[in-house]
Amino acid sequence: MKTNTLVLAVSLWILSICAAKAQETEMDKKRDFIVQSEKEALKTEVDKINEDLDAGTITLVEAENLKKEAATKHALNIENKVAILENKEALKERNGDEEMSKKMFKITFDDDGYYFDDKNDTIQKRKEDIRTYSGLTFAFGLNNAIADGRSLDDSPYKIGGSRFAEIGLSWSTRVFKESNWLRVRYGLSFQFNGLKAEDNRYFVENGDQTELQEYPLNLDKQKFRMDNLVIPIHFELGPSKKIQKKDYFRYNTDNSFRLGLGGYAGINLTTLQKLKFDDNGQDVKQKQKDNFNTNNFIYGLSAYAGWGDTSLYVKYDLNTIFKDNPIEERNVSLGIRFDWD
Repeated sequence: MKTNTLVLAVSLWILSICAAKAQETEMDKKRDFIVQSEKEALKTEVDKINEDLDAGTITLVEAENLKKEAATKHALNIENKVAILENKEALKERNGDEEMSKKMFKITFDDDGYYFDDKNDTIQKRKEDIRTYSGLTFAFGLNNAIADGRSLDDSPYKIGGSRFAEIGLSWSTRVFKESNWLRVRYGLSFQFNGLKAEDNRYFVENGDQTELQEYPLNLDKQKFRMDNLVIPIHFELGPSKKIQKKDYFRYNTDNSFRLGLGGYAGINLTTLQKLKFDDNGQDVKQKQKDNFNTNNFIYGLSAYAGWGDTSLYVKYDLNTIFKDNPIEERNVSLGIRFDWD
């Protein structure tokens, strides 16, 4: 009987030692993680100080003082964070209820990008912020052409009948690491610019020039369209809301003012003219697909301003519509733009 009791006691003693060793090993891992993360953070700061020293923005004395301050800060960080871990472990052992302990004591290390994961009892590095978002751009509105010495009131194209549309993929990248007030928005878009002539006229190629001429029959419909593939680039300004979570953060531009200034460049894919008329009681539709002496290289300026996803949008081609016409006409568009990130 005494022998069995002695064996049981020794077994319990050995198990308690093993449990303590296992617990100590887990705590050692957590301590090592804290020390390693602080060393990496210190190395990053020292590298930045050395870069400033090499660039001549700080003196050697200033650099040494900054390094000492950084070393002191991270040494204190190690001391404080280890104390937090040990106190949390003691609190858990004392209360017994692990879930109650977690509710009573939650830890985050948001100052240097680390946080304590209560669920797994581990220190985690906060997820990197997403600096680039992809989305869809869509715009539509009125289209026309501006010429030197001619106002839109004198335009030979119908104000309401001439329209444009644009659809494409876009990406928005935050310029600064710690601020989202300035973004670069770029992408790939299809632009469809349409012109409808006034007074029963249509476009005719006359050698190197393209002219508007009277059609011999009454036109029910005339539409001239240029389909372009362009790369738009805008600098986008505007406030945003920073959403801070324990393990990540994001910038949200919903319900915020935005202003975009930039331009675009690309190529003309297709030039098309559609005619519809009545010929002796028979409805006739013609589709004329030709070059019409239009410029193949498209480039221009554009801007938008609005709230949230919706903006007022204007674009202006710097290239002329036709290459060698005596009157230089440039396409201009005004409409509504939607940017969905």
